[in-house]
Amino acid sequence: MPRFPLHAVTAGIAIACTSLSAQAATEVQWWHAMGGQLGTILEDMTEDFNQSQDDYRVNPSFRGNYSETMTGAIAAFRAGEQPHILQVFEVGTGTMMSAEGAVYPAYELMEDHGQPFDEDAFLPAVVGYYTDTQGNMLSFPFNSSTPIMYYNRDVFKAAGLDPDKPPATWQALAKAATTITNSGAAECGFTTSWPSWVMLENFSAMHNSPLGTRQNGFGGLDAKLTFNNDLVARHWDNLKTWQGSNVFQWGGPGDGPDSEPMFYAQECAMFFGSSSSRADVIENASFDVGYAMQPYYDDVEGAPQNAIIGGATLWALRGHTDKEYAAVAAFFDYLSQPEVQAEWHQKTGYLPITQEAWELSKEQGFYEENPGASIALEQMTLNPPTENSKGLRFGNFVQIRAIISEEMEAVMTGEKTGEEATDDAVQRGNRLLRDFEDANS
Repeated sequence: MPRFPLHAVTAGIAIACTSLSAQAATEVQWWHAMGGQLGTILEDMTEDFNQSQDDYRVNPSFRGNYSETMTGAIAAFRAGEQPHILQVFEVGTGTMMSAEGAVYPAYELMEDHGQPFDEDAFLPAVVGYYTDTQGNMLSFPFNSSTPIMYYNRDVFKAAGLDPDKPPATWQALAKAATTITNSGAAECGFTTSWPSWVMLENFSAMHNSPLGTRQNGFGGLDAKLTFNNDLVARHWDNLKTWQGSNVFQWGGPGDGPDSEPMFYAQECAMFFGSSSSRADVIENASFDVGYAMQPYYDDVEGAPQNAIIGGATLWALRGHTDKEYAAVAAFFDYLSQPEVQAEWHQKTGYLPITQEAWELSKEQGFYEENPGASIALEQMTLNPPTENSKGLRFGNFVQIRAIISEEMEAVMTGEKTGEEATDDAVQRGNRLLRDFEDANS
């Protein structure tokens, strides 16, 4: 595919006028959390916007992972040095919604500056996560993803497994992983990044199991965590058991920093990660990669239900000039164009956030030419979302997710059972929910 729209047409003009346009352009700062190949694609896309016109210039700045970027922005806001645009991951939504006076809601921003903003153009799974109780979009959808399974097709073949039939259930996955390790085709069966997101949040959604009360937090600040159930405890205990026989390998808490490298090094045959990891996987894997949905336990009624989105949206922060906000609104409008969204989706593995971008990708033959590229979208739309599978909106969830990772790691090290860890995670998490409720009531 060509680079992002308008690039080829405007490149010559932009280069010739760089010094003049740089002086005249209104500049805005965009803090983001995308490194590696994703960061390169993001910067290319932003530069194409900058070269498409002479009025505005967006300056992207990588600020670390999602947690680091959000923490840094909070500190910057207190010092009066906040960026114009902040990329915030989905679990930070509740915190951002409660930050009165700090956020310029996307629907207001676009309306105030005469930019079209049709919320119905976005996929329902995306819209529902980032709107208020009146249905207004508070942040701009940018990169939505869901965890999928990547697997080494070469290792499957070496172990005598059919690479065209990846395991669909956890029972089948454990069996396949055992075959792989026993054959010597790989040292471990599977690993995971973002253990809380994959092995609790999406795991629960796929089994239509609640994370908490009040529609997983969508219904009010008085929600309580309730995921300390037999299903989750059983799964965490299974992970521990599987680790003992190299069927599973713990990749670390938080974002699971060791997991992706173990997959690239062909130490682990399967890897659970964001659909947006597709860009990095294609860039770094020296083997034939397969793609599959997240497994489920087939003895749980109603499973598989559907996965929930991750990724992030773009929030406009208060404290800047009207002219600068006009630049932000123009940039958001550019990002929503079907051609831009389709190419972003196709290059990265993030979901096409608009219906038009999805349709355009189909028309271009992208899914036929790239088997597995539609897995994330298919997983998201397996069934109509329920109260347990439309997402979550808990305050302080950035900190709560860290607690969940800590407790899960305690199971992996043998310090706790699944039941003990889930009970402790819920107890500790609920204390933070009450702190958030008290601070925002």
